[in-house]
Amino acid sequence: MCELWIDCGFMISGEDPTAHQLRLLLTLAEELHFGRAASRLYLTQPALSQQIRSLEQRLGVQLFARTSRRVELTQAGQELLPLVKNVVDAADELRAAAVRSATGTGRLRLGVCESFGSLAATRAVIAEVAAARPDLGPDVLVADSFLEQLAMLKEGAIDAAFVYLPVPEGLHSQPLTVEPRLVCVSAGDPLARRSSVRLADLAGHPVVGLAPETFPAGRGFWAADPRPDGSAVRYTSHQVARLESLLSTVALGGPIAFVPSTAAGLYPRQDLRYLPVDDLPGCEFGVVWPATDRDQPHLSALHEVTRRFWAGSPATG
Repeated sequence: MCELWIDCGFMISGEDPTAHQLRLLLTLAEELHFGRAASRLYLTQPALSQQIRSLEQRLGVQLFARTSRRVELTQAGQELLPLVKNVVDAADELRAAAVRSATGTGRLRLGVCESFGSLAATRAVIAEVAAARPDLGPDVLVADSFLEQLAMLKEGAIDAAFVYLPVPEGLHSQPLTVEPRLVCVSAGDPLARRSSVRLADLAGHPVVGLAPETFPAGRGFWAADPRPDGSAVRYTSHQVARLESLLSTVALGGPIAFVPSTAAGLYPRQDLRYLPVDDLPGCEFGVVWPATDRDQPHLSALHEVTRRFWAGSPATG
């Protein structure tokens, strides 16, 4: 392997950086903290540090200035960051194109969590698309969690997904229905004896922590954070991604969780209570797809069906 030394003291290994290393760089550039970045990436701090050091050697520049107190992008790191993002975006497009090439784009692929596949809105939209465009299928792929659906959308494994809103930036959303949000508490909690609560009644209760890759707006929405009175929301150290795990955590550990009202019907449990929250706005269930694909021909039928469904729903009528 050819190796070169340059004036800044870094040795160029002669190897190109990997897309994986560039993704790590982007995450660390967002967090500017090895511990938080490693947690998001499911890596140990030493492993992340080693990968960043290897990337710096491959590029021949120092990307981060590290001290015992802080991590900062160097000038070279700041200058290279837009190019790194372009490379990562291109890699994502390549992978998505490869998936589309392997699976074909003739049929519409829809993702749905097993929990919500039985909802009337889900079944109605799928049936109407199938009736309007039988050539599209559609094919339905079942995912274990909302985060898995997002990953499938990013990788191009599905074209659209049925989810509860909000969703991260870069996704176009079409609501289908609106329903209340409930608070889920352990059956042994004193609040379980009440018929309803207000957010102020929940101030002393920690909220189940979600998986670290959950986007901030979603994490805040499903924790009612911030609270109207400005009180701080405490999170548990859990890293939950699946609804079933969320409910079990509430039942066994004592924290609370906010869920769509549909969950009460799908998951009636003797060890849980679902309570209305009088001053908590509701939530929307809908269909999402990448904003860049909004005008794709194979999504046009889905867009038309979902738009009509929303226009005719009680929430908008």
